[in-house]
Amino acid sequence: MPANPSTRRSFLRSLGVSGVLGPVAASLLRVDQALADELNGLAARRWVPEGLSDRYMIDPGVTYLNHASIGTMPRAVHDARVEYSAICESNPHLYVWGGAWDGMVEEVRARAARFLGASLEEVAITHNTTEGFNTLAYGLPLGPGDEVLFSSLNHGGASIPFEHAAKARGYTVRRFDFPIDDVPRLDVADVVELHRREIRPATRVLVFPHVDNIVGLRHPMAELAAMARAQGVDVVAVDGAQALGMIPVDAAASGVDAYSASPHKWLQSPKGLGLLYVRATLRERLSPMWVRYGVSRWGGTSRMYEDYGTRNWPEVLSLGDAMDFQDALGAADKEARYRRLFASMRERTRGAALRWNSPERWEMGSVLVSVGFASPANALSDRLYQERGIVLRAFQGGGLNAFRVSPNVMNTEAELDELFGELERAG
Repeated sequence: MPANPSTRRSFLRSLGVSGVLGPVAASLLRVDQALADELNGLAARRWVPEGLSDRYMIDPGVTYLNHASIGTMPRAVHDARVEYSAICESNPHLYVWGGAWDGMVEEVRARAARFLGASLEEVAITHNTTEGFNTLAYGLPLGPGDEVLFSSLNHGGASIPFEHAAKARGYTVRRFDFPIDDVPRLDVADVVELHRREIRPATRVLVFPHVDNIVGLRHPMAELAAMARAQGVDVVAVDGAQALGMIPVDAAASGVDAYSASPHKWLQSPKGLGLLYVRATLRERLSPMWVRYGVSRWGGTSRMYEDYGTRNWPEVLSLGDAMDFQDALGAADKEARYRRLFASMRERTRGAALRWNSPERWEMGSVLVSVGFASPANALSDRLYQERGIVLRAFQGGGLNAFRVSPNVMNTEAELDELFGELERAG
């Protein structure tokens, strides 16, 4: 269905209210029309992967297969952000402190809440996933005798904050080894049991990734949360960096207490943005990591976990446009595309000198996959980039010698042919 231009239109109306004249309004009207045309074209399903790359700015000499590290903005979102930045610099006091964009920001927050499966008051707009976990590590009422538990699949951004805070607060952090060799065969019950048997009476917090960043295992949020509650765990916190924008997220319905994510990956927003969901029952006992003037007016809502007095509002506005772009691609069409890419990568490892380290089934997996290799992965990764412009993430150590391949909707079968052909020749 056509994209809804209400956010940009409401902003244009605010220009008149604020007394901003001619050139500013005309500039934004132009970018608004260009963005609306782009979104309406996508919403009408006038896109195929082979042509979608034209809507991005990846260098033609680069085969970019590392969206799990950092994503890329669509050109239309980038162009809108440039216009917002120019407007901001035309009158910084008005566009940073004057409230000219308040209504538009609230619409962005509402759309972010929808992507998270949350309510408006449950969402904080942060910098990244790690900021959310710092808030938890330092803000939870933990002390001697309490334990935070997570597996070796947990990303450092969701682990290190707890390890650092534990030294000052006196609580314990424990990491258990996840059986990475078993990942292709695991089902929901297996993943739940692996966590259940590690929980102890002292375990107050359980942390896990919705989709991990190493092999792309999809952790069953609702089942893990229910099990943890039954075992006496107080707080269930989820790293959603590799899930938000790739697979559906329903944080509230899942029963987890906190969900922190970085939309610059799969939502393809500007860099330096994060989202944090905090359930109401957790907000009652989670202190802000930092405070600013006027923080009391946000008491009781997740906005108290936002640090900003001065904020880069053009980036936040562009987050709304990035979400509109993803909506216009169509959730069903996008998932179908990811399923095809997943199946295609799995098929390319069969009969080759390559090892599939990821789940065998899409329902337990993602479009982030791990492919094992005989030669040292780090050296080959460097060579593939220098000679072929192929961008991957190598994992060498911890029981893996592998490449993480993470294509997005604009990546094509031809690009996968090139990559896997190089891997087979090098092997």
